[in-house]
Amino acid sequence: MLLLVCLALSVAASTLTGRVVAIADGDTLTALDEHKVQHKIRLAGIDAPEKRQAYGQRSRQSLADLVFNRVVQIELGKKDRYGREIGKVMLDGQDINLELLRLGLAWHYKAYEREQSVQDRALYAQAEQQARAGRLGLWRDDHPLAPWAYRKNARP
Repeated sequence: MLLLVCLALSVAASTLTGRVVAIADGDTLTALDEHKVQHKIRLAGIDAPEKRQAYGQRSRQSLADLVFNRVVQIELGKKDRYGREIGKVMLDGQDINLELLRLGLAWHYKAYEREQSVQDRALYAQAEQQARAGRLGLWRDDHPLAPWAYRKNARP
């Protein structure tokens, strides 16, 4: 039984090393692995403003400044309904997903927090709270609109 649990965990989580070759928005990038295979990655645990939303371009640019053309390690989980791999992006030991929260350029995506480790869940929630308290990035606005609410309002 224990062997099956360990096997299931090792299959579910893997690490990809790749060079970031494109930034779609503040929480989606494309990385090329060592075999030149493209992987579209949705950053786990966060939700950044949409491109046409306030702070959307700033969030995208910050992600680009942090990782574009850099070799990163991505701790992969599952795929989303659009076929993107969900992952935590690491650069030289720094959690880039967490950094976007610290900069005030993303929300902690609480709808999916159960998919995070207990430690990451606490760190991400704390980083968002600190950015809010410090009125950093999108938290400068009195009433920032969460991306999930923006997407819901944009649907016909």
